[in-house]
Amino acid sequence: MKKASEVFTFSKENEAQIQEILKRYPEGRQASAILPLFYLAQKQCGGWLPGSAIETVTEMLGLPVIRGYEVATFYTMFNLEPVGKYHLQVCGTTPCMLRGSEELFHVCKKHLGIERGETTDDGLFTLSEVECIGACVNAPAIQINDDYFEDLDENSFQNLLEDLKAGLKVKPGSALGRQGSAPLKKEA
Repeated sequence: MKKASEVFTFSKENEAQIQEILKRYPEGRQASAILPLFYLAQKQCGGWLPGSAIETVTEMLGLPVIRGYEVATFYTMFNLEPVGKYHLQVCGTTPCMLRGSEELFHVCKKHLGIERGETTDDGLFTLSEVECIGACVNAPAIQINDDYFEDLDENSFQNLLEDLKAGLKVKPGSALGRQGSAPLKKEA
């Protein structure tokens, strides 16, 4: 039997969202809601998905708990351990690597004192290397929590980290001001 402190329950606001999510699935197919419900639980838990949340969701959907763990461990979007307030997910695939993602990792080491898989002592930043985040044309790209930042270089990334440290609001998107995946404008 679980201790009360180990039981996960959704907030009242999220309970309402759960009902809306479940309405999207036909009767008898609600198990397909496991991804959005895990995502909702992870957001409620501050960016990570504890075992108690996995168990709550699978029970809610009538699934064996092992199925929940299979899903949670398959998708890299779910963090099974706590992460910092800002989860820095640097794309390490070839387009981003060729356009400077390794420099972004060096900025993290130099200015935050962390390497891949580590969290700063103050719990503000966690650094992860991820596979393609689908912004290849605007490489290098990084996802910070739910936002994408593209066309970064060492300076723009360092400035972004400093703004986050200072608690400033940051603008997602291209560091160069590109719209979508518009071509780079060359200086004449």
